[in-house]
Amino acid sequence: MTTRSAPGDPVRVLLYQHRTLCERAVDPLEIAAGLEADGITDRTVARCRHRDIFSLAEELYARTPYPGTRSPHTGEAARGARTRRAPSAGTRPPRPPGAARRRLLGRCALLALPLLPGLLCAGTLAWWVLLRDGPAAPRAALCVLGALAVPGSAVAALRTVPRVPRAAGAAGFPASSAFAALCVCWLVGYALYGDWLLAQLLGGGPDASGGAPRMPSPALPPALALAVAPAVWGVRGFASAARRRLAGSRRLEDFTTAVRPLLMAAVCAVAVGLQLLHLAARALTDGPLAAVAPGPAPGPRASWPATGALGLLFFAALLLAAHGFRRAASAGLAAACAVEAAVLLAVPVARLPGLGALSRPPEALVAHLGTAAVPVAACGCAALVLLAYAAGALANASAHHRGAAPA
Repeated sequence: MTTRSAPGDPVRVLLYQHRTLCERAVDPLEIAAGLEADGITDRTVARCRHRDIFSLAEELYARTPYPGTRSPHTGEAARGARTRRAPSAGTRPPRPPGAARRRLLGRCALLALPLLPGLLCAGTLAWWVLLRDGPAAPRAALCVLGALAVPGSAVAALRTVPRVPRAAGAAGFPASSAFAALCVCWLVGYALYGDWLLAQLLGGGPDASGGAPRMPSPALPPALALAVAPAVWGVRGFASAARRRLAGSRRLEDFTTAVRPLLMAAVCAVAVGLQLLHLAARALTDGPLAAVAPGPAPGPRASWPATGALGLLFFAALLLAAHGFRRAASAGLAAACAVEAAVLLAVPVARLPGLGALSRPPEALVAHLGTAAVPVAACGCAALVLLAYAAGALANASAHHRGAAPA
């Protein structure tokens, strides 16, 4: 007995061709996203005598032999995952006592956790101000504690972002995550001390007697720590809104048309959030924590473009990584690191005979726009490329086809 179906039943042919996808699916939405990722168009759906890919996925889900006990999704039951009807008051199961309060506390915790890195950074700076006239040992211990607590809280906040476990680029996740973490460390280190190092190199240094490294602005550490919050909020908000649009769409074109404005709104919201939190960090360091960096600080206002570009790059990389495109996210971070490293390397290499032309582009850029132009150009261009890639990649239903899971 052959397992191939007659040509008069195109749905059964699709079921044979995508049997593994249908057997592993947890709901018809996952089958619909998988079919779309495999190139199934509305024309193929019409040949199967269905009005859209979602109703086709419902039939495939219902006709798939499954050795377990999963609920049948046919007709209205299948559409219940997207347009679930509210149960009547007599059939609604009673809620356990305190369920609403626990749900509210959980949502508040998810909203407040991304702010924890900024709060810990501000607390570390406040204790530094209190201990600035004390012995060196407590200050050293405070620096070590802050250096461990702020990144640790940032990692905890990033793990609250929902992710797509099975999507394009999911292979090699541990290695790509470690590489992306190294890139983030480089970008943060350059944001803190890269401008000082570049100025020293252009001035013929670095000179050992030139003093300790200095940041462009004392507001930069809390601003970078606070930048975690808008990035996490933006990714979570976009993922939730995209899933709702996917649940209410009846055609792939409808979902594609609806999801791109959501991405634009998320980018604008993150950009505004970065600006507001940077202003808050400046107000903090110019007021209660003004003694954390005594003496004149070069251009505190000039640090915002670099901080904003770096924050948008983090958001774009996190957005792609959360939806399974981790290689693209790592490539964007690596490109920004490569540009910054190339600029720093070009200046000392140009001192060798016959290589003086290498330092002319960095010198011209710094002379016209200042040292902050390097991270702005590197991170800003990488962020724009990643966001353009996300506009196409995240418009596919296959990028949202799994339920949210902690990253």
